[in-house]
Amino acid sequence: MNKKAILLVNTGTPDAPTVKEVRKYLFHFLNDPRVIDLPWLTRKLLVNLIIVPFRSPKSAGLYRKIWTREGSPLLLHTLTLRDKLQTKLAENFDVFVAMRYGNPSIKKAIDEIGRSNYRELIVVPLFPQYASSTTGSIVDAVKCEAEKCKLEVRFVEQFYKHPAFINAFASKIEVYKPAVYDHVVFSYHGLPNRHLDKSHPGISHKNCTCEHRMPTHGSHCYKATCYETTRLLALKLGLKPENYTVAFQSRLSNNWMTPFTDHVLKDLAQKGVKKVLVTAPAFVADCLETTLELGVEYRELFIQSGGTELCLVESLNADDKWVKALAEIIIT
Repeated sequence: MNKKAILLVNTGTPDAPTVKEVRKYLFHFLNDPRVIDLPWLTRKLLVNLIIVPFRSPKSAGLYRKIWTREGSPLLLHTLTLRDKLQTKLAENFDVFVAMRYGNPSIKKAIDEIGRSNYRELIVVPLFPQYASSTTGSIVDAVKCEAEKCKLEVRFVEQFYKHPAFINAFASKIEVYKPAVYDHVVFSYHGLPNRHLDKSHPGISHKNCTCEHRMPTHGSHCYKATCYETTRLLALKLGLKPENYTVAFQSRLSNNWMTPFTDHVLKDLAQKGVKKVLVTAPAFVADCLETTLELGVEYRELFIQSGGTELCLVESLNADDKWVKALAEIIIT
């Protein structure tokens, strides 16, 4: 076959917003050693005896708040993106979708691709900034399955500074007219600090200056690439440094990346900032962390703290500009 296969991969989603399905999803997700990088026995005890049993009912309730009649928003956005990208790339490529955890699985996708004798498989983890717990985990899982089929695989490991991505995301933000807000918050999904230190051994995250410039060791440091993404977006949007803040959300402990988004929003409100625009450039599809955490929970926190308006910029989802940008990222 003369075609190439493209596999778009995101983190995943439960099959349904029920405790049973969420428990199954969290079990698969949190037992990944790249996600919780603790010794095997410690991870098993922590995840299977504490986190999954206690977190599943609460998480199921949260998923029910964003679930649609058609299913999981994250999966629906990704499938629509696949369909539009297929149309954009026409007859030279076939586009597939997989989730690192849950369905459709990487194994199922690779099996289907392997049976069709494609010339090459291009894998695109849908994360602009590389992290071991996201892109790194996907690379491991795909390689494991691809070896069985003897597929030639190329990975698009990150695209945080690709002009097409920056232009597409900036266009989304521009629709909301950032100049009419008192402040803009760029919120990224957080990671444990130890993950940052592992990405550049011998250089502690405490001593890194990536908040101000991209260091030589920063190309695969999640924190460094988040700040670089922000600088590029701010430049494109004409935002001055004093008019925006970078923050990190979804922490599981205080030993995660700071500043925390909820703390930043509360502090801004208490300082008299009334209107904030929030955007999340680590997510290319809206999901629990954007729609609910930022758009509902953090909006309520900001208003309770003295603010009057928090507006969330929707993610790229299957926007036509994003489809065009992704095609450019893949082909170049």
